[in-house]
Amino acid sequence: MNIRIVLKVIGTVMFWEAFLMFPSLIISLVDKSYDINAFLISIILIGIIGAILKNFKTNGSHMRKREGFAAVSISWLAMSIFGALPFYISGSIPSYIDALFETASGFTTTGASILLDIESLPRGLLFWRSFTHWIGGMGVLVFTLALVPSLGARSGFLMKAESPGPSPGKLVPKLSETAKILYIIYGVMTGILIIFLVISGMSVFDSFIHAFGTAGTGGFSNRALSVGAYNNPWIDWIITIFMFLFGVNFSLHYFILRGDWKNVFKNEEFRFYGITVLIAILLICINILPLNDFSIADSLRQSAFQVSTVVTTTGYATTDFNLWPTFSKTILMMLMIFGACAGSTGGGIKFVRILVLVKSVYYEIKHTIHPNSVRTVKVDGKSLDTDTLTSIMIFFFAYVAILIIAVIIISLDNFDFMTTFSSVIATLSNIGPGFEMVGPMGNYEAFSNLSKIVLTACMIIGRLEIIPVIVLLSPSIYKKN
Repeated sequence: MNIRIVLKVIGTVMFWEAFLMFPSLIISLVDKSYDINAFLISIILIGIIGAILKNFKTNGSHMRKREGFAAVSISWLAMSIFGALPFYISGSIPSYIDALFETASGFTTTGASILLDIESLPRGLLFWRSFTHWIGGMGVLVFTLALVPSLGARSGFLMKAESPGPSPGKLVPKLSETAKILYIIYGVMTGILIIFLVISGMSVFDSFIHAFGTAGTGGFSNRALSVGAYNNPWIDWIITIFMFLFGVNFSLHYFILRGDWKNVFKNEEFRFYGITVLIAILLICINILPLNDFSIADSLRQSAFQVSTVVTTTGYATTDFNLWPTFSKTILMMLMIFGACAGSTGGGIKFVRILVLVKSVYYEIKHTIHPNSVRTVKVDGKSLDTDTLTSIMIFFFAYVAILIIAVIIISLDNFDFMTTFSSVIATLSNIGPGFEMVGPMGNYEAFSNLSKIVLTACMIIGRLEIIPVIVLLSPSIYKKN
């Protein structure tokens, strides 16, 4: 592996991380809060390290797949390690492990928190906490490719390793142009959401906070009761709709801008995603009617919000779904595993992988009945090659294996099974809230340091879709040839 190329990418990412802390610093300066020095020290330290690494000479070497995967994995780890400094240096989160957990949760758009009194944090730290969602939502490497195309013509390996889904593609011939288009769509949708939230009665600062969490499908709020603190149906519905939209493959948003609605509605994953969400909303709505005095409006609003926030792995809450019937909680648990669409800002296994697995089982049954028939698994009318099918199977196996190992380690804390199991699901699928102790009204503060480290690893592994991190741990990647 060419370590110089990897270090150059990491340095570029860190340099931009320092730059992206400036808005939070400005807010702290305006408020004259105690976190000013924490941001200044962090920006200077990260900026210097980034500047040194990004200027490494690569001797004209090209980036290969191994360098791309290693650069992405280490970059996300470095972002979390250094991004935690403002929380730790300011003393807002005295434990560095807790600060790392909170920051990794932000960048990976998980939304799991260890904070007991969120509203006591200064606005600068609250802004940085939620801004990490927006940065990590589309992917910091995609952001870097949009601004620094000089990373190399073969830097597509960065996008492949970081993008959610089995097969990220280019919208236009140039990868850097694709990255720019994605971020323009992402930014415009975020801006529209901010405007809608302000119009609905939310303050400008709160609108930015919740727009970052919605766009990045992260779920950090500056209110202890999350979105439920506003008790505003308009805010609930606006965030519900936008969570659903940010859970859609961004390629489809590009098709919509081009007026290509045919490709949007022909997309099998989108249809599967939409139908599943609709059915889940209706079933839960009916199931929770007695809890809302048989009010269809309240039940539908709560059901739609919680289904959208769970399936897109956002993690906001308007009600404590821990108190819902087992039937509703079972549906939410299923949606936690499914996740959003490939190419979106959401986490989870992704609907397209579930779709491919279902089709593979169906075709295998057909082949058993008719052994001489020749069938291939198709998505959107295109046959999937063996490599794609194999990678999906490997991903699914690795997901289950990591889930089992993490649950066993977390069980050492001796919490109830639902807390233990859902905490791993919620972090590995980048959702945030789970059930029982880690439900929408709970948090992860009570876990041991070992468990927090494991759950932090789950967040990063889940955000990078497992394989890049596994590749990084393979000894063969570090061999010269």
